[in-house]
Amino acid sequence: MKRILVAGELNVDLVFRDCRAFPAPGREVLAEDAMVVPGSSSMICAMGLARLGNPVAFAGKVGADGWGGFCVSALQGAGIDVAAVRRDPALRTGITASFSTSRDRALVTYAGAIGALCAADIDDALLARTDHLHVSSYYLQSALRPDLASLFARARAHGLGTSLDPGFDPEQRWGSEWPRLLAEVDLFLPNDVEFAGISGCGDVLDGLRALDNGRTRIVVKRGRHGCATLGRDGSLLESAAFAAEAVDSTGAGDSFDAGFLHAWLRDLPLAEAMRWGNACGALSTRGVGGTARQADAAEAEALLGGAA
Repeated sequence: MKRILVAGELNVDLVFRDCRAFPAPGREVLAEDAMVVPGSSSMICAMGLARLGNPVAFAGKVGADGWGGFCVSALQGAGIDVAAVRRDPALRTGITASFSTSRDRALVTYAGAIGALCAADIDDALLARTDHLHVSSYYLQSALRPDLASLFARARAHGLGTSLDPGFDPEQRWGSEWPRLLAEVDLFLPNDVEFAGISGCGDVLDGLRALDNGRTRIVVKRGRHGCATLGRDGSLLESAAFAAEAVDSTGAGDSFDAGFLHAWLRDLPLAEAMRWGNACGALSTRGVGGTARQADAAEAEALLGGAA
């Protein structure tokens, strides 16, 4: 099994489930349930990978506070190597409030330590013990973002594969650096909203063709519509979503990343990796928060086999 290093943000999620509506100014909204769970795209993906049986290490920063201890304990409980997680007394651990309805979700984030990790925190010795580097939440990681292309290039020099989930840009500027950055990335995993902003194209196929560089595999997550990528003949290659009795969609895209990477790093065919991503994304919605009901390999295989 290939060793995976996830470099990214750590924070807690305050999940308000089954809201009757999304909060609006001057109004109070009731939720059916609320709880504190492990959060952040990077953390959810890492825990999903570990749940599937992959050896995972995490590089990140948290505050020397209770929330930081909660995050580190959650990673350790999942069997993840936390030697490269730093607890900094000068930082406060980030918090995301997730408001979910039966159809969608909305997020409010206090960044705290989320943007503190930098490329220099990931040294060559750490990369030498790894086979694949995954980064999530590009737009939230303000210290890592300027040097991410050089970090990926350094990882490639050590023989690592690389993958990136950009996450949402809170400022919705999206940036113009993507051709240069994607030249260093093996696998790019945006959702459809993020992809439209980054590519500048409202149509997924147009965006895939616009950003195609002949090297990077771009897989666009489309929620209930499954996922899509560029076929060998330049057409749209799609994979249908799996039906699920959804309780909470928080982190479903990050569990998709875990499922896709699990299959991709085992050299399964592209179509199978897409199905693994869809299966793990769907199964993760069975519980509250991003990590409560993430699939193990047997559960994912059962869903994949039943839908064959």
